[in-house]
Amino acid sequence: MRIISGTHKAKRIAAPKKLPVRPTTDMAKEALFNILNNRYYFDEISVLDLFSGTGNIAYEFASRGTGRITAVDNHYGCVKFINETSEALEFPINAIKANVFDYLEKSMGKEDIIFADPPYDMELAEFEKIPNLVFKRKMLQANGALIIEHASHMDLSHLDHFSEKRKYGGSVFSFFDNGGTP
Repeated sequence: MRIISGTHKAKRIAAPKKLPVRPTTDMAKEALFNILNNRYYFDEISVLDLFSGTGNIAYEFASRGTGRITAVDNHYGCVKFINETSEALEFPINAIKANVFDYLEKSMGKEDIIFADPPYDMELAEFEKIPNLVFKRKMLQANGALIIEHASHMDLSHLDHFSEKRKYGGSVFSFFDNGGTP
């Protein structure tokens, strides 16, 4: 995996092969950040990266100047790798080992962007829990966005707060927002 842009542009990061991850492809990541670049000033936002895996998305935000990033994953090896990489690159990423759904139930934070990249084989009902918890707990800032990455065969457009989807190869980013209300 590599960082696409920012202070660490073109930096390659090699994750241990034993981690149970499927990093977002460079093509999809570049497309996503082109969209976000037109909506946000990265140095003015906070980000919550759920099911963070290798930290691929968190590193991209950090390289672009985001100063407050929380990465949540349930796998000890992933959290350890994110912490080690963040320290080496001097990135402001707080990696937390937790079940994502438990974290969402307890978190009191409000974020500008919440990015979730659950395992593609997770059941639809589990995917649906993510926006339900985020909006029930009012976890987004007024102009914030929840972005869920999922396989192209899955459709989340029936869920409340859905705004759009973008397809890149076998991956889809479904965007959710609160319509500008906190």
